[in-house]
Amino acid sequence: MTHTVISSATREVVLGFDRPFVLIGERINPTGRKLLAEEMRNGDFSRVERDAVAQVEAGAHMLDVNAGIPLADEPGILARTIQLVQSLVDVPLSIDSSIVEALEAGLAVYRGKPLVNSVTGEEERLERVLPLIRKYGAAVVAISNDDTGISEDPDVRFAVAKRIVERAADHGIPREDIVVDPLVMPIGAMRTAGQQVFRLVRRLREELGVNSTCGASNVSFGLPNREGINAAFLPMAIASGLTSAITNPLSADVKAAIMAADVLMGNDWHAEQWIRANRPPTPEAGMGSGPDGAPGLGERGRRVNRRALTAPTP
Repeated sequence: MTHTVISSATREVVLGFDRPFVLIGERINPTGRKLLAEEMRNGDFSRVERDAVAQVEAGAHMLDVNAGIPLADEPGILARTIQLVQSLVDVPLSIDSSIVEALEAGLAVYRGKPLVNSVTGEEERLERVLPLIRKYGAAVVAISNDDTGISEDPDVRFAVAKRIVERAADHGIPREDIVVDPLVMPIGAMRTAGQQVFRLVRRLREELGVNSTCGASNVSFGLPNREGINAAFLPMAIASGLTSAITNPLSADVKAAIMAADVLMGNDWHAEQWIRANRPPTPEAGMGSGPDGAPGLGERGRRVNRRALTAPTP
Protein backbone atom coordinates (compact mmCIF):
# COMPACT_ATOMS: atom_id res chain seq x y z
CA MET A 1 0.00 0.00 0.00
CA THR A 2 1.18 3.51 -0.84
CA HIS A 3 1.15 5.82 2.18
CA THR A 4 1.65 9.57 1.76
CA VAL A 5 2.63 11.20 5.05
CA ILE A 6 1.81 14.89 5.60
CA SER A 7 2.55 16.61 8.90
CA SER A 8 2.41 19.78 10.92
CA ALA A 9 4.82 20.41 13.78
CA THR A 10 2.76 18.13 16.05
CA ARG A 11 0.31 16.09 13.98
CA GLU A 12 0.64 13.56 11.16
CA VAL A 13 -1.93 12.65 8.50
CA VAL A 14 -1.54 9.62 6.23
CA LEU A 15 -3.18 9.22 2.83
CA GLY A 16 -3.63 5.62 1.73
CA PHE A 17 -6.05 3.17 0.16
CA ASP A 18 -6.34 1.35 3.48
CA ARG A 19 -6.71 4.55 5.52
CA PRO A 20 -9.69 6.75 6.34
CA PHE A 21 -10.42 9.36 3.69
CA VAL A 22 -8.61 12.67 4.24
CA LEU A 23 -10.83 15.75 4.15
CA ILE A 24 -8.90 18.92 3.23
CA GLY A 25 -10.77 22.10 4.14
CA GLU A 26 -11.22 24.41 1.14
CA ARG A 27 -12.34 27.70 2.67
CA ILE A 28 -9.06 29.61 3.10
CA ASN A 29 -9.12 30.63 -0.54
CA PRO A 30 -9.97 34.14 -1.77
CA THR A 31 -10.87 32.93 -5.26
CA GLY A 32 -14.53 33.77 -5.73
CA ARG A 33 -14.71 35.33 -2.25
CA LYS A 34 -14.36 39.07 -2.87
CA LEU A 35 -14.71 40.09 0.76
CA LEU A 36 -12.05 37.64 1.92
CA ALA A 37 -9.72 38.75 -0.88
CA GLU A 38 -10.11 42.40 0.06
CA GLU A 39 -9.58 41.71 3.74
CA MET A 40 -6.41 39.68 3.12
CA ARG A 41 -5.07 42.33 0.75
CA ASN A 42 -5.55 44.93 3.52
CA GLY A 43 -3.94 42.80 6.22
CA ASP A 44 -7.18 41.76 7.92
CA PHE A 45 -6.96 38.02 8.65
CA SER A 46 -9.86 37.76 11.09
CA ARG A 47 -11.99 35.79 8.60
CA VAL A 48 -9.04 33.48 7.90
CA GLU A 49 -8.76 32.84 11.64
CA ARG A 50 -12.46 32.00 11.93
CA ASP A 51 -12.40 29.76 8.85
CA ALA A 52 -9.34 27.86 10.06
CA VAL A 53 -10.77 27.09 13.49
CA ALA A 54 -14.29 26.33 12.21
CA GLN A 55 -13.06 23.85 9.60
CA VAL A 56 -10.91 21.92 12.07
CA GLU A 57 -13.73 21.87 14.62
CA ALA A 58 -16.00 20.50 11.87
CA GLY A 59 -13.61 17.61 11.25
CA ALA A 60 -11.14 18.71 8.57
CA HIS A 61 -7.96 16.62 8.73
CA MET A 62 -5.96 19.20 6.74
CA LEU A 63 -6.49 22.73 5.45
CA ASP A 64 -5.77 24.12 2.01
CA VAL A 65 -4.26 27.63 2.21
CA ASN A 66 -4.43 29.87 -0.86
CA ALA A 67 -3.63 33.58 -1.20
CA GLY A 68 -4.29 34.07 -4.90
CA ILE A 69 -5.27 37.75 -4.93
CA PRO A 70 -4.69 39.66 -8.19
CA LEU A 71 -2.14 42.50 -7.99
CA ALA A 72 -1.27 41.64 -4.39
CA ASP A 73 1.97 40.43 -2.80
CA GLU A 74 1.00 36.77 -2.96
CA PRO A 75 4.31 35.36 -1.62
CA GLY A 76 4.16 37.64 1.42
CA ILE A 77 0.46 37.13 2.08
CA LEU A 78 0.70 33.35 1.67
CA ALA A 79 3.67 33.09 4.07
CA ARG A 80 1.88 35.24 6.64
CA THR A 81 -1.33 33.21 6.29
CA ILE A 82 0.50 29.92 6.77
CA GLN A 83 2.22 31.19 9.91
CA LEU A 84 -1.08 32.47 11.29
CA VAL A 85 -3.00 29.28 10.56
CA GLN A 86 -0.25 27.11 12.06
CA SER A 87 -0.40 29.21 15.23
CA LEU A 88 -4.15 28.51 15.55
CA VAL A 89 -4.60 24.85 14.55
CA ASP A 90 -2.32 21.82 14.54
CA VAL A 91 -3.51 20.05 11.37
CA PRO A 92 -1.17 19.81 8.36
CA LEU A 93 -1.61 22.25 5.48
CA SER A 94 -1.75 22.18 1.71
CA ILE A 95 0.19 25.17 0.33
CA ASP A 96 -1.81 26.24 -2.71
CA SER A 97 -0.53 28.62 -5.38
CA SER A 98 0.09 28.87 -9.11
CA ILE A 99 3.05 31.20 -8.44
CA VAL A 100 6.32 29.39 -7.76
CA GLU A 101 7.71 32.26 -5.67
CA ALA A 102 4.67 32.04 -3.40
CA LEU A 103 5.12 28.29 -2.99
CA GLU A 104 8.74 28.82 -1.97
CA ALA A 105 7.79 31.57 0.48
CA GLY A 106 5.23 29.24 2.04
CA LEU A 107 7.64 26.32 2.21
CA ALA A 108 10.27 28.49 3.89
CA VAL A 109 8.04 29.25 6.89
CA TYR A 110 6.10 25.98 7.14
CA ARG A 111 6.65 23.79 10.20
CA GLY A 112 6.39 20.11 9.29
CA LYS A 113 5.96 18.33 5.95
CA PRO A 114 3.34 20.07 3.82
CA LEU A 115 1.44 19.09 0.70
CA VAL A 116 2.27 21.52 -2.11
CA ASN A 117 -0.61 22.27 -4.46
CA SER A 118 0.58 21.96 -7.19
CA VAL A 119 2.75 20.94 -10.14
CA THR A 120 1.44 20.36 -13.67
CA GLY A 121 2.93 18.49 -16.61
CA GLU A 122 4.12 21.72 -18.24
CA GLU A 123 7.86 21.49 -18.73
CA GLU A 124 8.71 24.87 -17.22
CA ARG A 125 6.53 24.16 -14.18
CA LEU A 126 8.15 20.77 -13.62
CA GLU A 127 11.64 22.22 -13.73
CA ARG A 128 10.80 24.97 -11.26
CA VAL A 129 8.56 23.17 -8.75
CA LEU A 130 10.10 19.70 -8.44
CA PRO A 131 13.48 20.99 -7.15
CA LEU A 132 11.56 22.90 -4.44
CA ILE A 133 9.71 19.73 -3.42
CA ARG A 134 13.00 17.88 -3.17
CA LYS A 135 14.72 20.73 -1.28
CA TYR A 136 12.02 21.03 1.39
CA GLY A 137 11.07 17.34 1.59
CA ALA A 138 7.42 18.06 0.84
CA ALA A 139 4.73 16.05 -0.90
CA VAL A 140 3.16 17.48 -4.05
CA VAL A 141 -0.15 17.45 -5.91
CA ALA A 142 0.38 16.50 -9.56
CA ILE A 143 -2.33 18.04 -11.73
CA SER A 144 -2.94 16.02 -14.89
CA ASN A 145 -2.72 18.76 -17.50
CA ASP A 146 0.25 19.98 -19.53
CA ASP A 147 1.23 22.50 -22.21
CA THR A 148 -1.69 21.33 -24.37
CA GLY A 149 -4.22 22.19 -21.66
CA ILE A 150 -6.80 19.95 -19.98
CA SER A 151 -7.75 17.00 -22.15
CA GLU A 152 -11.28 15.64 -22.11
CA ASP A 153 -9.77 12.19 -22.69
CA PRO A 154 -9.01 10.51 -19.33
CA ASP A 155 -6.35 8.36 -21.00
CA VAL A 156 -4.44 11.51 -21.94
CA ARG A 157 -4.75 12.84 -18.39
CA PHE A 158 -3.45 9.51 -17.07
CA ALA A 159 -0.43 9.75 -19.38
CA VAL A 160 0.34 13.24 -18.05
CA ALA A 161 0.10 12.01 -14.46
CA LYS A 162 2.42 9.10 -15.24
CA ARG A 163 4.97 11.46 -16.79
CA ILE A 164 4.92 13.71 -13.71
CA VAL A 165 5.53 10.70 -11.45
CA GLU A 166 8.46 9.65 -13.63
CA ARG A 167 9.94 13.14 -13.72
CA ALA A 168 9.57 13.43 -9.95
CA ALA A 169 11.55 10.21 -9.58
CA ASP A 170 14.34 11.80 -11.67
CA HIS A 171 14.50 14.51 -8.98
CA GLY A 172 14.67 11.95 -6.16
CA ILE A 173 11.02 12.38 -5.12
CA PRO A 174 9.45 9.03 -4.22
CA ARG A 175 6.13 7.87 -5.65
CA GLU A 176 4.47 8.02 -2.23
CA ASP A 177 5.06 11.80 -2.16
CA ILE A 178 3.08 12.34 -5.37
CA VAL A 179 -0.68 12.86 -4.98
CA VAL A 180 -2.42 13.06 -8.35
CA ASP A 181 -5.34 15.38 -9.07
CA PRO A 182 -7.37 13.84 -11.94
CA LEU A 183 -9.10 17.20 -12.56
CA VAL A 184 -12.81 17.19 -11.79
CA MET A 185 -14.85 18.98 -14.45
CA PRO A 186 -18.34 20.43 -13.85
CA ILE A 187 -20.92 17.72 -14.44
CA GLY A 188 -23.39 20.37 -15.59
CA ALA A 189 -21.11 21.21 -18.54
CA MET A 190 -19.77 17.72 -19.26
CA ARG A 191 -22.17 14.82 -18.84
CA THR A 192 -19.37 12.23 -18.55
CA ALA A 193 -17.24 14.21 -16.07
CA GLY A 194 -18.03 11.90 -13.17
CA GLN A 195 -17.42 8.72 -15.14
CA GLN A 196 -14.09 10.10 -16.38
CA VAL A 197 -12.86 10.80 -12.85
CA PHE A 198 -13.93 7.39 -11.55
CA ARG A 199 -12.15 5.64 -14.42
CA LEU A 200 -9.00 7.73 -14.02
CA VAL A 201 -8.81 7.34 -10.24
CA ARG A 202 -9.08 3.54 -10.60
CA ARG A 203 -6.12 3.58 -12.99
CA LEU A 204 -4.10 5.82 -10.66
CA ARG A 205 -4.62 3.30 -7.90
CA GLU A 206 -4.20 0.07 -9.87
CA GLU A 207 -1.53 1.03 -12.42
CA LEU A 208 0.47 3.87 -10.83
CA GLY A 209 -0.16 3.03 -7.17
CA VAL A 210 -0.41 6.70 -6.20
CA ASN A 211 -2.75 8.51 -3.88
CA SER A 212 -5.13 11.08 -5.28
CA THR A 213 -7.00 14.25 -4.44
CA CYS A 214 -9.28 16.71 -6.19
CA GLY A 215 -11.24 19.91 -5.81
CA ALA A 216 -14.45 18.00 -5.21
CA SER A 217 -16.74 21.03 -5.28
CA ASN A 218 -15.88 21.61 -8.97
CA VAL A 219 -18.18 18.76 -9.95
CA SER A 220 -21.31 20.68 -8.93
CA PHE A 221 -20.36 24.09 -10.30
CA GLY A 222 -23.32 25.90 -11.85
CA LEU A 223 -25.95 23.53 -10.47
CA PRO A 224 -28.53 24.02 -7.73
CA ASN A 225 -28.15 22.09 -4.46
CA ARG A 226 -24.43 21.77 -4.99
CA GLU A 227 -23.85 20.00 -1.67
CA GLY A 228 -26.23 17.23 -2.75
CA ILE A 229 -24.15 16.56 -5.87
CA ASN A 230 -20.89 16.77 -3.92
CA ALA A 231 -22.18 14.35 -1.28
CA ALA A 232 -23.13 11.82 -3.97
CA PHE A 233 -19.90 12.24 -5.93
CA LEU A 234 -17.46 11.69 -3.08
CA PRO A 235 -18.46 8.13 -1.99
CA MET A 236 -18.41 7.03 -5.65
CA ALA A 237 -14.95 8.54 -6.09
CA ILE A 238 -13.77 6.96 -2.82
CA ALA A 239 -14.98 3.55 -3.99
CA SER A 240 -12.95 4.09 -7.17
CA GLY A 241 -9.78 4.84 -5.18
CA LEU A 242 -9.79 8.55 -4.29
CA THR A 243 -7.95 8.99 -0.99
CA SER A 244 -8.45 12.71 -0.24
CA ALA A 245 -10.30 15.78 -1.47
CA ILE A 246 -10.32 19.53 -1.02
CA THR A 247 -13.92 20.21 -0.06
CA ASN A 248 -16.17 21.87 2.51
CA PRO A 249 -16.08 20.25 5.98
CA LEU A 250 -18.86 22.59 7.14
CA SER A 251 -21.35 20.75 4.89
CA ALA A 252 -23.15 18.15 7.00
CA ASP A 253 -24.13 16.19 3.88
CA VAL A 254 -20.58 16.04 2.57
CA LYS A 255 -19.11 15.09 5.94
CA ALA A 256 -21.71 12.35 6.50
CA ALA A 257 -21.12 10.96 2.99
CA ILE A 258 -17.38 10.72 3.58
CA MET A 259 -17.77 9.07 6.98
CA ALA A 260 -20.29 6.56 5.59
CA ALA A 261 -17.91 5.76 2.72
CA ASP A 262 -15.15 5.04 5.25
CA VAL A 263 -17.44 2.58 6.99
CA LEU A 264 -18.42 0.84 3.76
CA MET A 265 -14.81 0.68 2.52
CA GLY A 266 -13.74 -0.95 5.80
CA ASN A 267 -11.50 1.97 6.76
CA ASP A 268 -13.48 2.97 9.86
CA TRP A 269 -12.58 0.14 12.23
CA HIS A 270 -15.74 -1.28 13.85
CA ALA A 271 -17.51 1.86 12.55
CA GLU A 272 -16.22 3.64 15.65
CA GLN A 273 -15.94 7.10 14.09
CA TRP A 274 -19.43 6.81 12.59
CA ILE A 275 -20.94 5.73 15.90
CA ARG A 276 -19.09 8.41 17.83
CA ALA A 277 -20.41 11.09 15.47
CA ASN A 278 -23.97 9.82 15.22
CA ARG A 279 -24.90 8.11 18.48
CA PRO A 280 -23.56 9.25 21.84
CA PRO A 281 -22.88 6.47 24.34
CA THR A 282 -25.79 5.53 26.60
CA PRO A 283 -25.09 3.76 29.91
CA GLU A 284 -28.15 1.49 29.66
CA ALA A 285 -27.86 0.65 25.94
CA GLY A 286 -26.71 -2.97 25.29
CA MET A 287 -25.29 -3.12 21.81
CA GLY A 288 -23.49 0.10 21.02
CA SER A 289 -22.56 0.76 24.64
CA GLY A 290 -18.85 0.12 24.29
CA PRO A 291 -16.15 2.76 24.80
CA ASP A 292 -16.82 5.97 22.84
CA GLY A 293 -20.07 4.53 21.56
CA ALA A 294 -18.40 1.59 19.80
CA PRO A 295 -20.34 -1.68 19.55
CA GLY A 296 -20.40 -3.24 23.00
CA LEU A 297 -20.95 -6.78 24.17
CA GLY A 298 -24.64 -6.33 24.93
CA GLU A 299 -26.29 -7.67 28.10
CA ARG A 300 -25.83 -11.30 27.09
CA GLY A 301 -22.16 -10.68 26.36
CA ARG A 302 -21.69 -8.96 29.70
CA ARG A 303 -23.25 -11.93 31.53
CA VAL A 304 -20.91 -14.30 29.71
CA ASN A 305 -17.98 -12.05 30.47
CA ARG A 306 -18.87 -11.87 34.17
CA ARG A 307 -19.08 -15.67 34.34
CA ALA A 308 -15.66 -15.91 32.75
CA LEU A 309 -14.21 -13.42 35.19
CA THR A 310 -15.71 -15.12 38.27
CA ALA A 311 -15.14 -18.73 37.27
CA PRO A 312 -12.86 -20.58 39.70
CA THR A 313 -9.29 -21.12 38.62
CA PRO A 314 -8.66 -24.80 37.78
